[in-house]
Amino acid sequence: MQKKIYAKTFLGILLTASMPYVARAEKAGERLQEAATVFEQVMSAEDKGIPQDLIDKSQCVVIVPGVKKAAFVVGGKYGRGFITCRTPSNRNWGAPGAVRMEGGSIGWQIGGSESDIILLVMNDEGMRKLLDSKFTLDADAGVAAGPVGRTAQASTDAQMHAKILSYSRSRGLFAGLAVGGATLRNDLDQNKELYGKPLTNKEIAEGHVAPPAAFSSLRAALNKYSRSEEGQQRTRKK
Repeated sequence: MQKKIYAKTFLGILLTASMPYVARAEKAGERLQEAATVFEQVMSAEDKGIPQDLIDKSQCVVIVPGVKKAAFVVGGKYGRGFITCRTPSNRNWGAPGAVRMEGGSIGWQIGGSESDIILLVMNDEGMRKLLDSKFTLDADAGVAAGPVGRTAQASTDAQMHAKILSYSRSRGLFAGLAVGGATLRNDLDQNKELYGKPLTNKEIAEGHVAPPAAFSSLRAALNKYSRSEEGQQRTRKK
């Protein structure tokens, strides 16, 4: 009996000790800035970023900086980031919604115990699924590893028909990523911090709130590397 008590106490200590590492308390505004930095660094890498045509066609972008691989915790992976979707009227980037990424197999094969994750949502169906309260990222849900290179084409059948394309950067290496079974959830706490109430990401994407000031850096980076419908129309006129 006493041994069982000691075992439970020891397990409790391990889980408690691991929590600050897995769920670090960070301000939503700071994490938005971190997401902007990750996207800027990935896209500015010569010939190693996400293909331009895929960024232009995407409906939404998800950026989760610093997904951790932690010991002692069931699931073992945890990250917090944001999703932003284009507005239906002009395809500009709308207000960001906060997400939590948990569990699954998240591409540690490219090295390191921490990865930056970027997802491109390529169609309306993928957007609807991703805006659910909980969404599992796997091949059955239409998630595929994305091609890398500024002029690369989505040449494989999986990439051409994927609803969501996934990427990972770890220790400076950027590659398409197979995300096996990881889940994305609405992060209502971070949304409350940004908007004053715990809005769902679907409510945010539907345009019920104005983008927070902290979104400016990420929106500028997205606008820098992707074209809106209006911008493409101006290009065609020239």
